[in-house]
Amino acid sequence: MDEGLRIIISGGGTGGHIFPAISIANAIKSKRPDAKILFVGALGRMEMQKVPAAGYEIKGLPICGFDRKHLLKNISVLFKIWKSQRMARKIINDFKPMVAVGVGGYASGPTLNVCANKSIPCLIQEQNSYAGVTNRLLGKKADKICVAYEGMERFFPADRIIMTGNPVRQNVLETTLTKEEARKQFGLEPDRKTILLVGGSLGAKTINESILQHLDLVKRSSVQFIWQTGKYYHAAISEQLKDQEGLQMLKTTDFIGDMGAAYKAADLVISRAGASSISELCLIGKPVILVPSPNVAEDHQTKNAMALVNKDAAIYVKDADAPQVLLKQAIEVVQNDEKLASLSKNILKLGLKDSADIIADEVIKLANK
Repeated sequence: MDEGLRIIISGGGTGGHIFPAISIANAIKSKRPDAKILFVGALGRMEMQKVPAAGYEIKGLPICGFDRKHLLKNISVLFKIWKSQRMARKIINDFKPMVAVGVGGYASGPTLNVCANKSIPCLIQEQNSYAGVTNRLLGKKADKICVAYEGMERFFPADRIIMTGNPVRQNVLETTLTKEEARKQFGLEPDRKTILLVGGSLGAKTINESILQHLDLVKRSSVQFIWQTGKYYHAAISEQLKDQEGLQMLKTTDFIGDMGAAYKAADLVISRAGASSISELCLIGKPVILVPSPNVAEDHQTKNAMALVNKDAAIYVKDADAPQVLLKQAIEVVQNDEKLASLSKNILKLGLKDSADIIADEVIKLANK
């Protein structure tokens, strides 16, 4: 066994990139406790808090994306890219990684570019059904490309693609709670139909509006709700709800730390169509209504959603339609046991297990070259 395995993992920006990256790191450490793992992220983004909280060191780059609306602002962006390349080169020279892993997000671009130019083996993990620009460029230099959807040879060399699925948070799969126990944990009744609303770690304005505009429907229904508002919206929503009566069945929170418990409590989930969330829902077989965000590159969330909808494994509601139709449809679906069972059966077929372990094995193989 080689001494001193050293691995860089780069990327982030959202929980959909960060949580899979941490899962890969954990899988590597379980196989090779001697491994030294260094994360490289973007300064000011959530990886700078989440990665140290998971027990790993992280270095930050001043990288950011191009502003498509205000082109003059991109002069400073170009300077940040140049500076990030220089900083990435120093980090890599100091750490001397044997392999680099890119999970998408701004920081993975300069980090993996420097590694590839130094002939350090690179692996990228593409979570979505439509590859992002950074990963498409890196795919030309990567030794291995781990994907979660069929047909990814549209974006990457076919001979380097491995179908692994997306790594997910361990607590999603490992919860030992019963449905009744999970509901009690959220202060809900143990035997009432439950809908979980999640808009990603930052929240989703459209999903939030779909509830706020129909609080009368919430009160009239026999359904209870767990509502992750997102940190950006939580204070304003709490203010709007504070004078409302008869909403004991509506439990709001800015962030859910134990998603395993939240999923277990729910009969139906309403979610954006981020790749990480979809992978979790597939593995646990949870019925879902997907409301893809229109504010993402190349509308990739709609493409993620349709990969499930076309196999009768999810329900699709367009973002623009959601404020009017989403809540009414969700309340109807959650009370239709036959529909819930069909959705659960079909989405479960799409889950790819042990993704983090499979990717970790590929990373270690590349390092040992």
